[in-house]
Amino acid sequence: MTTGQDPELLRRLLRAKDRMDAASHEDWPVRRLARVSGVSEAHFARSFRDAFGVPPHRYLLTRRIERAAALLRDTELPVLEIALQTGWRSLGTFGRTFRDITGESPSEHREHQRALPSALDVVPHCFVAAAHRPHLTIAVSEKRRQEAGGTNGSESDSEEP
Repeated sequence: MTTGQDPELLRRLLRAKDRMDAASHEDWPVRRLARVSGVSEAHFARSFRDAFGVPPHRYLLTRRIERAAALLRDTELPVLEIALQTGWRSLGTFGRTFRDITGESPSEHREHQRALPSALDVVPHCFVAAAHRPHLTIAVSEKRRQEAGGTNGSESDSEEP
């Protein structure tokens, strides 16, 4: 978090962040988040990025993928059910985005995680979750363009809502 921001604004941003954490399966457009924070949409989007280092959409996407990865690892739920529970409306979009971020399909991820030794059972869950958190340093669409060889030479941080 940036320390140069107004403490009251940070509390408002944390309120929106906490709501996303508690219900990451819900739709959280900037308009809704700004309403929760009591600031304008533009001010919210800019302040959120300044405070947390990522745009609100990317933060939500990270939480959804993190939750999906945990469900894949810890449950026998079908991939479709996990996609729906974590806020995706389409199995195809979920699978493509999951692969773009983690480097493997949801089914491959499940198999890979289950093949690992269970030595992590003694590590506190918060540490394991932090270590497995996706690091979205660029937009998923930009990552796809770069991997396809169609990069324009600039690293875009723009997000599509």
